[in-house]
Amino acid sequence: MKRKDFIKRSLSGLVLPAFFNGISLRTLAGAPMMHALRRYWNDDRVLVLLQFAGGNDGINTVIPADQYASYLAARANIALPEEKLLKLKGYDKTALHPSMTDMQNLFEQGKLGIIQAVSYPKPNFSHFRATDIWMTGSDSNVSMNTGWAGRLLDEWYPGFPDNYPSTSMPDPLGIQVGSVISSTFQGPAFIMGLAISNPNSFYNLIEGKMDVSGDTRWGEQLNYIKEMSVKTDQYADVIKKAALKVTKQSDKYPAAGKNALADQLKIVARLIGGGLKTKVYMVNIGGFDTHSKQTEDADKTTGNHANLLKKVSEAIGAFMDDLAILQVQDKVMGMTFSEFGRRIKSNASGGTDHGAAAPLFYFGHKVKGGIFGDNPQIPASATVNDNVPMQHDFRSVYSSILQHWFGMQASDVATVLPGNFPDLAIA
Repeated sequence: MKRKDFIKRSLSGLVLPAFFNGISLRTLAGAPMMHALRRYWNDDRVLVLLQFAGGNDGINTVIPADQYASYLAARANIALPEEKLLKLKGYDKTALHPSMTDMQNLFEQGKLGIIQAVSYPKPNFSHFRATDIWMTGSDSNVSMNTGWAGRLLDEWYPGFPDNYPSTSMPDPLGIQVGSVISSTFQGPAFIMGLAISNPNSFYNLIEGKMDVSGDTRWGEQLNYIKEMSVKTDQYADVIKKAALKVTKQSDKYPAAGKNALADQLKIVARLIGGGLKTKVYMVNIGGFDTHSKQTEDADKTTGNHANLLKKVSEAIGAFMDDLAILQVQDKVMGMTFSEFGRRIKSNASGGTDHGAAAPLFYFGHKVKGGIFGDNPQIPASATVNDNVPMQHDFRSVYSSILQHWFGMQASDVATVLPGNFPDLAIA
């Protein structure tokens, strides 16, 4: 096998094992930042991606309160009580799920926004394929072997894997917490991020309870793997040093182990607060494939979906509070995404089936809050085939973040996102 082909396969996560016991630093990237592209991007800003795996039910998340009668008729077995909906100040036609009080507060402070009906033309309803589309930024009829963040980081830090870590960029370019590295970070030739697969092991690492060398290597006979092992150790060191700089964090986080998303975001906040220059972080929470028993019969404000949204809201609320405590609040923007939404009409099992468009949240202390788009129209007599139609292409969100958050020129966005997409002034 040619070295180049071996490297590509290794960095795709198919060959490389966990380097540490319980903590997987799958791949890594870094190269000198002093190149032409630095002239236009803001190197002090960070993006945090929150994945809702499974396909979130947008209609029970961001409720079209101005169409409550049609909403109730379409999903009587899971409809939220009108009097329990969380109203949004200045937007009385729209409401949030009763579990999302922290996010309601952030919205009213102008630190959280909603983009209605996000999808793409000819949506795919397969979990795997739809997720791939969101992570790569492709059209639904096109397969891409690179992720949108991977292409972005490859543009900003060309020349991987040589000459890294460097003086100007000693840190990982991207970090995913709570999972193996996703295709979002796949660059043209190499994955441009690393994965911390177990939050508990992160604390073992920084507390010195884990040996990051020793006999945990695999494939020592392969020179490239040995080289990457050394680089991974170097990144483990900088991660540990950054984490140890932070001694106090927000007390709004739930107790460890009670909210996996909050546990992940707490690590992200700690690393940002500790000074890592990492540009893109990714965290995730699963369980949104709510085909049945989405709510409790006795109280529709409780149940599986309510529990998930409560965890999301608490986690984002604590994270935003933590950023302020750590005095890094102005440099961080977050964005949620899910592979698709759900159908307008609920099913007979008290759940919802795979659908098209759904709302997306973005947040940060420096974003422009509010609601982009209109409430989806609920038919008076909805059928099982009715979908929420797209108002905004998800790549418009990506493009807007690149321009308004990171400061890329519109003409350069095409190097990351093929095609032209309408701009949303969200930051």
